[in-house]
Amino acid sequence: MPQMGVSVAEGTVVEWFKQPGDWVEADEIIASISTDKIDTDVESPAGGRVQEILVEVGATVDVGTVMARIATDANPGEAHADEAASTGTDEATAALQAPGDAGELQGDGHEVHEASAQSDAAAPAPRGGPRRYSPVVMRIAAEHDLDLERIEGTGRGGRVRKQDVLAFLENGGARGVAGDEGRTPEADQAPMHIESPYRPEAPAGPRKPRAPRFGAAAPAAAGDTDLGPVQSGPLSRMRQSIGRHMHQSLQTSATCTTVIEADLTRIAKAREQSRMTYLPYMARATIDALREFPLLNATLEGETFTQYEAVHLGIAVSLGGGGLIVPVIHNAQELSVEGLAARIRELAARARDNELTPDDVRGGTFTITNPGGYGSILATPVINQPQVAILDTEAVVKRPVVVTDALGDDAIVIRSMTYLCMSWDHRALDGALAAQFLAALRTRLENWAPDGGTGA
Repeated sequence: MPQMGVSVAEGTVVEWFKQPGDWVEADEIIASISTDKIDTDVESPAGGRVQEILVEVGATVDVGTVMARIATDANPGEAHADEAASTGTDEATAALQAPGDAGELQGDGHEVHEASAQSDAAAPAPRGGPRRYSPVVMRIAAEHDLDLERIEGTGRGGRVRKQDVLAFLENGGARGVAGDEGRTPEADQAPMHIESPYRPEAPAGPRKPRAPRFGAAAPAAAGDTDLGPVQSGPLSRMRQSIGRHMHQSLQTSATCTTVIEADLTRIAKAREQSRMTYLPYMARATIDALREFPLLNATLEGETFTQYEAVHLGIAVSLGGGGLIVPVIHNAQELSVEGLAARIRELAARARDNELTPDDVRGGTFTITNPGGYGSILATPVINQPQVAILDTEAVVKRPVVVTDALGDDAIVIRSMTYLCMSWDHRALDGALAAQFLAALRTRLENWAPDGGTGA
Protein backbone atom coordinates (compact mmCIF):
# COMPACT_ATOMS: atom_id res chain seq x y z
CA MET A 1 0.00 0.00 0.00
CA PRO A 2 1.68 3.23 -1.15
CA GLN A 3 2.28 6.20 1.15
CA MET A 4 -0.17 8.92 0.08
CA GLY A 5 0.82 11.61 2.58
CA VAL A 6 2.47 12.10 5.93
CA SER A 7 -0.80 11.77 7.86
CA VAL A 8 -2.24 8.87 5.85
CA ALA A 9 -1.80 5.54 7.61
CA GLU A 10 -4.00 3.26 5.52
CA GLY A 11 -5.82 2.84 2.23
CA THR A 12 -8.70 0.85 0.75
CA VAL A 13 -8.49 -1.19 -2.45
CA VAL A 14 -11.25 -0.01 -4.80
CA GLU A 15 -10.54 -2.24 -7.79
CA TRP A 16 -7.99 -4.65 -9.25
CA PHE A 17 -7.43 -4.32 -13.01
CA LYS A 18 -5.47 -7.56 -13.17
CA GLN A 19 -6.12 -11.03 -11.74
CA PRO A 20 -3.79 -13.96 -10.92
CA GLY A 21 -2.42 -15.33 -14.19
CA ASP A 22 -2.74 -12.03 -16.08
CA TRP A 23 0.31 -10.47 -17.68
CA VAL A 24 1.14 -6.91 -16.57
CA GLU A 25 3.67 -4.48 -18.01
CA ALA A 26 5.92 -2.30 -15.90
CA ASP A 27 4.17 0.99 -15.02
CA GLU A 28 0.80 -0.36 -16.17
CA ILE A 29 -2.04 0.50 -13.80
CA ILE A 30 -2.82 -2.58 -11.75
CA ALA A 31 -5.10 -1.33 -8.96
CA SER A 32 -7.11 1.65 -7.71
CA ILE A 33 -6.99 2.69 -4.06
CA SER A 34 -8.80 5.23 -1.91
CA THR A 35 -7.68 7.14 1.18
CA ASP A 36 -9.14 10.06 3.09
CA LYS A 37 -6.77 12.28 1.10
CA ILE A 38 -7.06 11.15 -2.50
CA ASP A 39 -8.26 8.38 -4.80
CA THR A 40 -5.48 7.20 -7.08
CA ASP A 41 -4.29 4.38 -9.31
CA VAL A 42 -1.28 2.20 -8.51
CA GLU A 43 1.14 1.22 -11.26
CA SER A 44 2.94 -2.09 -11.46
CA PRO A 45 6.56 -1.81 -10.29
CA ALA A 46 7.73 -4.42 -12.81
CA GLY A 47 6.66 -6.45 -15.82
CA GLY A 48 5.60 -10.03 -15.23
CA ARG A 49 2.69 -12.32 -14.46
CA VAL A 50 0.41 -11.58 -11.52
CA GLN A 51 1.06 -14.49 -9.17
CA GLU A 52 -1.07 -13.63 -6.17
CA ILE A 53 -3.41 -10.90 -4.93
CA LEU A 54 -3.16 -10.54 -1.18
CA VAL A 55 -5.57 -7.66 -0.51
CA GLU A 56 -9.13 -8.06 -1.77
CA VAL A 57 -11.38 -5.28 -3.08
CA GLY A 58 -12.92 -3.35 -0.19
CA ALA A 59 -10.19 -4.29 2.29
CA THR A 60 -8.45 -1.49 4.21
CA VAL A 61 -4.80 -2.08 5.08
CA ASP A 62 -1.90 -0.12 6.54
CA VAL A 63 0.63 1.74 4.42
CA GLY A 64 3.47 -0.64 3.54
CA THR A 65 1.29 -3.74 3.35
CA VAL A 66 2.17 -6.06 0.45
CA MET A 67 -0.84 -5.97 -1.90
CA ALA A 68 0.16 -8.48 -4.60
CA ARG A 69 3.06 -10.51 -5.94
CA ILE A 70 4.30 -10.50 -9.53
CA ALA A 71 6.47 -13.26 -11.04
CA THR A 72 9.09 -11.30 -12.95
CA ASP A 73 10.75 -14.37 -14.50
CA ALA A 74 7.62 -15.21 -16.52
CA ASN A 75 7.25 -14.45 -20.23
CA PRO A 76 4.16 -13.12 -22.00
CA GLY A 77 2.13 -15.73 -23.85
CA GLU A 78 3.77 -18.76 -22.24
CA ALA A 79 1.85 -21.39 -20.34
CA HIS A 80 1.78 -20.88 -16.60
CA ALA A 81 0.84 -22.96 -13.60
CA ASP A 82 -2.66 -22.75 -12.14
CA GLU A 83 -2.46 -20.06 -9.47
CA ALA A 84 -4.84 -22.04 -7.28
CA ALA A 85 -2.24 -24.82 -7.05
CA SER A 86 0.70 -22.49 -6.56
CA THR A 87 2.45 -22.58 -3.22
CA GLY A 88 4.88 -19.96 -1.99
CA THR A 89 6.88 -17.54 -4.11
CA ASP A 90 10.29 -17.63 -5.75
CA GLU A 91 13.20 -15.28 -5.81
CA ALA A 92 11.96 -13.63 -9.00
CA THR A 93 8.64 -12.51 -7.43
CA ALA A 94 8.13 -8.77 -7.01
CA ALA A 95 6.04 -7.64 -4.05
CA LEU A 96 3.69 -4.74 -4.81
CA GLN A 97 4.41 -2.58 -1.80
CA ALA A 98 5.57 0.90 -0.86
CA PRO A 99 6.86 0.86 2.74
CA GLY A 100 7.14 4.63 3.08
CA ASP A 101 7.87 7.92 1.38
CA ALA A 102 10.92 6.46 -0.37
CA GLY A 103 8.53 4.32 -2.48
CA GLU A 104 10.81 1.28 -2.78
CA LEU A 105 9.72 -2.27 -3.38
CA GLN A 106 10.30 -5.07 -1.00
CA GLY A 107 12.46 -7.68 -2.75
CA ASP A 108 13.73 -6.45 -6.12
CA GLY A 109 14.02 -2.72 -5.41
CA HIS A 110 11.81 -1.49 -8.26
CA GLU A 111 10.40 1.99 -7.71
CA VAL A 112 6.65 2.34 -7.25
CA HIS A 113 5.29 5.21 -9.34
CA GLU A 114 2.73 6.44 -6.89
CA ALA A 115 0.02 8.26 -8.80
CA SER A 116 -1.59 8.52 -12.21
CA ALA A 117 -4.87 10.20 -12.94
CA GLN A 118 -7.08 7.53 -14.47
CA SER A 119 -6.75 4.11 -16.08
CA ASP A 120 -7.14 3.92 -19.84
CA ALA A 121 -5.42 0.60 -20.40
CA ALA A 122 -8.24 -1.92 -20.52
CA ALA A 123 -10.50 -2.40 -23.51
CA PRO A 124 -14.26 -2.64 -23.09
CA ALA A 125 -15.65 -6.08 -22.45
CA PRO A 126 -19.09 -7.49 -21.67
CA ARG A 127 -19.93 -7.06 -18.03
CA GLY A 128 -21.72 -9.38 -15.69
CA GLY A 129 -22.96 -9.04 -12.14
CA PRO A 130 -23.28 -5.79 -10.19
CA ARG A 131 -21.33 -2.81 -11.39
CA ARG A 132 -18.61 -1.21 -9.25
CA TYR A 133 -17.88 2.49 -9.44
CA SER A 134 -14.92 4.47 -8.18
CA PRO A 135 -15.53 7.31 -5.67
CA VAL A 136 -14.82 10.00 -8.27
CA VAL A 137 -17.31 8.47 -10.74
CA MET A 138 -20.02 8.32 -8.06
CA ARG A 139 -19.31 11.91 -7.01
CA ILE A 140 -19.60 13.26 -10.58
CA ALA A 141 -22.79 11.25 -11.12
CA ALA A 142 -24.35 12.61 -7.94
CA GLU A 143 -23.38 16.20 -8.77
CA HIS A 144 -25.02 15.97 -12.22
CA ASP A 145 -27.90 13.69 -11.25
CA LEU A 146 -26.80 10.90 -13.62
CA ASP A 147 -27.96 7.30 -13.82
CA LEU A 148 -24.70 5.37 -14.19
CA GLU A 149 -26.56 2.38 -15.62
CA ARG A 150 -27.19 4.50 -18.74
CA ILE A 151 -23.47 5.01 -19.35
CA GLU A 152 -21.39 2.56 -21.36
CA GLY A 153 -18.08 1.82 -19.68
CA THR A 154 -14.82 1.46 -21.59
CA GLY A 155 -12.82 0.07 -18.70
CA ARG A 156 -12.03 -3.54 -17.93
CA GLY A 157 -15.21 -5.63 -17.90
CA GLY A 158 -17.26 -2.61 -18.96
CA ARG A 159 -16.22 -0.54 -15.93
CA VAL A 160 -17.44 3.06 -16.10
CA ARG A 161 -14.46 5.39 -15.83
CA LYS A 162 -14.25 9.13 -15.20
CA GLN A 163 -13.64 9.72 -18.92
CA ASP A 164 -16.87 7.85 -19.75
CA VAL A 165 -18.93 10.05 -17.43
CA LEU A 166 -17.37 13.27 -18.74
CA ALA A 167 -17.94 12.15 -22.34
CA PHE A 168 -21.56 11.38 -21.47
CA LEU A 169 -21.97 14.90 -20.08
CA GLU A 170 -20.33 16.51 -23.13
CA ASN A 171 -22.75 14.64 -25.39
CA GLY A 172 -25.74 16.11 -23.63
CA GLY A 173 -26.35 13.33 -21.13
CA ALA A 174 -26.80 15.67 -18.16
CA ARG A 175 -30.33 16.70 -17.32
CA GLY A 176 -30.82 20.43 -17.87
CA VAL A 177 -31.71 22.65 -14.94
CA ALA A 178 -34.03 25.63 -15.30
CA GLY A 179 -32.35 28.93 -14.50
CA ASP A 180 -28.82 27.77 -15.34
CA GLU A 181 -28.51 30.03 -18.38
CA GLY A 182 -25.55 32.34 -18.12
CA ARG A 183 -24.01 30.56 -15.13
CA THR A 184 -20.24 30.32 -15.18
CA PRO A 185 -18.26 27.20 -14.16
CA GLU A 186 -17.11 29.10 -11.08
CA ALA A 187 -20.73 29.60 -10.01
CA ASP A 188 -21.25 25.84 -9.89
CA GLN A 189 -18.31 25.22 -7.57
CA ALA A 190 -18.66 25.02 -3.84
CA PRO A 191 -17.43 28.17 -2.05
CA MET A 192 -13.69 28.30 -1.51
CA HIS A 193 -13.75 31.58 0.39
CA ILE A 194 -15.63 33.41 3.11
CA GLU A 195 -18.47 35.71 2.16
CA SER A 196 -21.47 37.32 3.83
CA PRO A 197 -24.21 34.74 4.31
CA TYR A 198 -26.75 37.38 3.34
CA ARG A 199 -25.77 37.67 -0.32
CA PRO A 200 -28.66 36.80 -2.68
CA GLU A 201 -28.51 33.48 -4.49
CA ALA A 202 -29.34 33.14 -8.19
CA PRO A 203 -32.68 31.38 -8.80
CA ALA A 204 -32.03 27.78 -9.73
CA GLY A 205 -35.49 26.52 -10.63
CA PRO A 206 -36.84 23.09 -9.77
CA ARG A 207 -34.39 20.22 -9.55
CA LYS A 208 -35.10 16.56 -9.16
CA PRO A 209 -34.14 15.48 -5.62
CA ARG A 210 -30.96 13.46 -5.54
CA ALA A 211 -30.68 10.16 -3.75
CA PRO A 212 -28.39 10.33 -0.72
CA ARG A 213 -24.86 9.15 -1.49
CA PHE A 214 -24.48 6.81 1.45
CA GLY A 215 -27.05 4.14 0.71
CA ALA A 216 -30.30 3.01 -0.84
CA ALA A 217 -33.87 3.39 0.33
CA ALA A 218 -34.91 0.95 3.05
CA PRO A 219 -38.53 -0.09 3.70
CA ALA A 220 -40.16 1.40 6.77
CA ALA A 221 -40.72 -0.97 9.67
CA ALA A 222 -44.22 -1.82 10.85
CA GLY A 223 -45.67 1.04 12.85
CA ASP A 224 -43.16 3.53 11.41
CA THR A 225 -45.00 4.39 8.21
CA ASP A 226 -45.56 7.95 9.44
CA LEU A 227 -41.80 8.54 9.04
CA GLY A 228 -41.98 8.13 5.28
CA PRO A 229 -39.14 6.69 3.19
CA VAL A 230 -35.81 6.39 4.98
CA GLN A 231 -32.26 5.96 3.73
CA SER A 232 -29.83 3.50 5.25
CA GLY A 233 -26.41 2.24 4.31
CA PRO A 234 -22.71 2.30 5.19
CA LEU A 235 -20.66 5.46 5.13
CA SER A 236 -18.39 5.89 2.13
CA ARG A 237 -14.75 4.84 2.50
CA MET A 238 -13.68 8.48 2.52
CA ARG A 239 -16.17 9.38 5.26
CA GLN A 240 -15.06 6.39 7.34
CA SER A 241 -11.40 7.36 6.93
CA ILE A 242 -12.06 11.02 7.72
CA GLY A 243 -13.98 9.96 10.81
CA ARG A 244 -11.13 7.79 12.03
CA HIS A 245 -8.56 10.54 11.53
CA MET A 246 -10.70 13.21 13.19
CA HIS A 247 -11.35 10.93 16.16
CA GLN A 248 -7.66 10.10 16.36
CA SER A 249 -6.80 13.81 16.33
CA LEU A 250 -9.15 14.53 19.24
CA GLN A 251 -7.67 11.61 21.16
CA THR A 252 -4.08 12.66 20.37
CA SER A 253 -4.06 16.43 20.87
CA ALA A 254 -4.94 18.43 23.95
CA THR A 255 -7.21 20.59 21.81
CA CYS A 256 -8.18 24.13 22.81
CA THR A 257 -9.87 26.82 20.70
CA THR A 258 -9.28 30.57 20.87
CA VAL A 259 -11.53 33.09 19.07
CA ILE A 260 -10.85 36.72 18.17
CA GLU A 261 -12.91 39.31 16.29
CA ALA A 262 -11.46 41.24 13.35
CA ASP A 263 -12.56 44.24 11.26
CA LEU A 264 -12.06 43.45 7.56
CA THR A 265 -13.40 46.74 6.22
CA ARG A 266 -10.09 47.67 4.58
CA ILE A 267 -9.85 44.30 2.85
CA ALA A 268 -13.50 44.53 1.79
CA LYS A 269 -12.64 47.77 -0.03
CA ALA A 270 -9.51 46.23 -1.56
CA ARG A 271 -11.62 43.35 -2.88
CA GLU A 272 -13.82 45.76 -4.81
CA GLN A 273 -10.86 46.48 -7.09
CA SER A 274 -9.07 43.13 -7.09
CA ARG A 275 -12.26 41.03 -7.42
CA MET A 276 -10.52 38.33 -5.40
CA THR A 277 -12.08 36.46 -2.52
CA TYR A 278 -11.22 37.05 1.13
CA LEU A 279 -9.23 33.82 1.36
CA PRO A 280 -5.95 34.91 -0.31
CA TYR A 281 -5.88 38.01 1.90
CA MET A 282 -6.43 35.82 4.95
CA ALA A 283 -3.75 33.42 3.76
CA ARG A 284 -1.16 36.15 3.15
CA ALA A 285 -1.76 37.72 6.58
CA THR A 286 -1.63 34.27 8.22
CA ILE A 287 1.70 33.50 6.57
CA ASP A 288 3.18 36.78 7.85
CA ALA A 289 1.86 36.07 11.36
CA LEU A 290 3.36 32.56 11.27
CA ARG A 291 6.73 34.04 10.37
CA GLU A 292 6.45 36.21 13.47
CA PHE A 293 5.28 33.29 15.65
CA PRO A 294 7.06 30.24 14.15
CA LEU A 295 6.09 27.97 17.04
CA LEU A 296 2.68 27.62 15.39
CA ASN A 297 4.25 26.64 12.06
CA ALA A 298 5.15 23.23 13.40
CA THR A 299 4.29 19.56 13.83
CA LEU A 300 4.26 17.32 16.90
CA GLU A 301 4.74 13.57 16.39
CA GLY A 302 4.94 11.68 19.65
CA GLU A 303 7.42 13.66 21.71
CA THR A 304 9.17 15.16 18.67
CA PHE A 305 8.37 18.84 18.04
CA THR A 306 9.52 20.15 14.64
CA GLN A 307 9.44 23.85 13.79
CA TYR A 308 9.64 24.91 10.11
CA GLU A 309 11.09 28.00 8.49
CA ALA A 310 9.06 27.66 5.29
CA VAL A 311 5.27 27.84 5.46
CA HIS A 312 3.59 24.90 3.72
CA LEU A 313 0.00 26.06 3.95
CA GLY A 314 -2.86 23.57 3.77
CA ILE A 315 -6.22 24.81 2.44
CA ALA A 316 -9.25 22.65 3.23
CA VAL A 317 -11.39 22.02 0.12
CA SER A 318 -14.94 20.71 0.36
CA LEU A 319 -15.84 17.90 -2.03
CA GLY A 320 -19.53 18.15 -1.19
CA GLY A 321 -20.96 14.81 -0.11
CA GLY A 322 -17.65 13.22 -1.06
CA GLY A 323 -15.89 14.64 2.00
CA LEU A 324 -12.99 17.06 2.11
CA ILE A 325 -9.32 17.19 1.28
CA VAL A 326 -6.44 19.48 2.27
CA PRO A 327 -4.05 20.25 -0.61
CA VAL A 328 -0.87 22.04 0.40
CA ILE A 329 0.67 25.23 -1.01
CA HIS A 330 4.37 24.55 -0.51
CA ASN A 331 6.62 27.54 0.26
CA ALA A 332 3.57 29.78 0.47
CA GLN A 333 5.69 32.57 1.98
CA GLU A 334 7.10 33.22 -1.51
CA LEU A 335 3.70 34.07 -3.04
CA SER A 336 1.89 37.41 -3.22
CA VAL A 337 -1.85 37.75 -2.58
CA GLU A 338 -2.46 37.35 -6.31
CA GLY A 339 -0.17 34.33 -6.45
CA LEU A 340 -1.95 32.72 -3.53
CA ALA A 341 -5.33 33.34 -5.16
CA ALA A 342 -4.21 31.63 -8.38
CA ARG A 343 -2.67 28.68 -6.52
CA ILE A 344 -5.78 28.18 -4.38
CA ARG A 345 -8.03 28.17 -7.46
CA GLU A 346 -5.78 25.67 -9.20
CA LEU A 347 -5.61 23.25 -6.27
CA ALA A 348 -9.34 23.50 -5.61
CA ALA A 349 -10.18 22.68 -9.23
CA ARG A 350 -7.78 19.73 -9.29
CA ALA A 351 -9.14 18.46 -5.98
CA ARG A 352 -12.71 18.44 -7.26
CA ASP A 353 -11.59 16.74 -10.49
CA ASN A 354 -9.70 14.09 -8.47
CA GLU A 355 -6.42 15.13 -10.10
CA LEU A 356 -4.28 15.75 -7.01
CA THR A 357 -1.03 13.83 -6.66
CA PRO A 358 0.41 12.50 -3.38
CA ASP A 359 2.86 15.43 -3.29
CA ASP A 360 -0.09 17.86 -3.37
CA VAL A 361 -1.42 16.64 -0.02
CA ARG A 362 1.72 15.97 2.00
CA GLY A 363 4.05 18.10 4.07
CA GLY A 364 1.65 20.74 5.43
CA THR A 365 2.81 22.79 8.44
CA PHE A 366 -0.37 24.83 9.12
CA THR A 367 -3.95 24.59 7.81
CA ILE A 368 -6.74 27.07 7.05
CA THR A 369 -10.34 25.87 6.83
CA ASN A 370 -12.93 28.37 5.63
CA PRO A 371 -16.60 27.37 6.04
CA GLY A 372 -17.71 30.99 6.20
CA GLY A 373 -18.86 30.87 2.58
CA TYR A 374 -21.80 28.79 3.78
CA GLY A 375 -22.80 31.40 6.35
CA SER A 376 -21.29 29.98 9.56
CA ILE A 377 -20.00 32.50 12.08
CA LEU A 378 -18.24 30.35 14.71
CA ALA A 379 -16.60 26.91 14.81
CA THR A 380 -14.08 24.76 16.68
CA PRO A 381 -12.03 23.04 13.95
CA VAL A 382 -10.22 19.73 14.48
CA ILE A 383 -6.43 19.89 14.19
CA ASN A 384 -4.93 18.38 11.03
CA GLN A 385 -2.41 15.96 12.50
CA PRO A 386 0.49 16.16 13.08
CA GLN A 387 0.25 19.96 12.90
CA VAL A 388 -0.17 21.92 16.14
CA ALA A 389 -2.82 24.45 15.03
CA ILE A 390 -5.57 25.09 12.48
CA LEU A 391 -7.25 28.42 11.64
CA ASP A 392 -10.98 28.58 10.92
CA THR A 393 -12.10 31.68 8.97
CA GLU A 394 -15.78 32.52 9.27
CA ALA A 395 -18.33 34.63 7.41
CA VAL A 396 -17.63 38.33 6.88
CA VAL A 397 -20.79 40.17 7.91
CA LYS A 398 -21.58 43.89 8.08
CA ARG A 399 -22.78 44.83 11.56
CA PRO A 400 -22.74 47.83 13.92
CA VAL A 401 -19.71 48.14 16.20
CA VAL A 402 -18.35 50.77 18.57
CA VAL A 403 -15.16 52.51 17.45
CA THR A 404 -13.07 55.14 19.20
CA ASP A 405 -11.58 58.02 17.22
CA ALA A 406 -8.26 59.79 17.78
CA LEU A 407 -9.85 62.15 20.33
CA GLY A 408 -11.20 59.28 22.41
CA ASP A 409 -14.81 59.74 21.31
CA ASP A 410 -16.94 56.65 20.69
CA ALA A 411 -19.30 56.14 17.78
CA ILE A 412 -21.45 53.33 16.40
CA VAL A 413 -20.47 52.55 12.80
CA ILE A 414 -21.02 49.81 10.23
CA ARG A 415 -18.01 47.52 9.69
CA SER A 416 -17.29 44.27 7.84
CA MET A 417 -16.61 41.95 10.78
CA THR A 418 -15.54 38.34 11.14
CA TYR A 419 -14.43 35.84 13.78
CA LEU A 420 -11.06 34.09 13.56
CA CYS A 421 -11.23 30.74 15.36
CA MET A 422 -8.05 28.74 15.98
CA SER A 423 -7.78 25.29 17.52
CA TRP A 424 -4.34 24.52 18.91
CA ASP A 425 -2.54 21.70 20.70
CA HIS A 426 -1.95 22.48 24.39
CA ARG A 427 0.83 19.88 24.45
CA ALA A 428 2.94 22.16 22.25
CA LEU A 429 1.49 25.64 22.83
CA ASP A 430 -0.08 27.79 25.53
CA GLY A 431 -3.11 30.05 25.45
CA ALA A 432 -1.06 33.24 25.69
CA LEU A 433 0.87 32.38 22.53
CA ALA A 434 -2.32 31.45 20.67
CA ALA A 435 -3.91 34.77 21.65
CA GLN A 436 -0.79 36.72 20.66
CA PHE A 437 -0.74 35.04 17.25
CA LEU A 438 -4.41 35.83 16.61
CA ALA A 439 -3.91 39.42 17.77
CA ALA A 440 -1.00 39.82 15.33
CA LEU A 441 -3.13 38.32 12.56
CA ARG A 442 -5.97 40.72 13.37
CA THR A 443 -3.59 43.69 13.26
CA ARG A 444 -2.39 42.71 9.80
CA LEU A 445 -5.92 42.30 8.50
CA GLU A 446 -7.28 45.51 10.03
CA ASN A 447 -4.34 47.59 8.78
CA TRP A 448 -4.22 46.20 5.27
CA ALA A 449 -2.47 48.72 3.00
CA PRO A 450 -3.74 49.59 -0.49
CA ASP A 451 -0.45 48.35 -1.99
CA GLY A 452 -1.10 44.85 -0.64
CA GLY A 453 0.93 45.11 2.53
CA THR A 454 -0.34 43.74 5.82
CA GLY A 455 0.42 46.88 7.74
CA ALA A 456 2.82 45.17 10.14
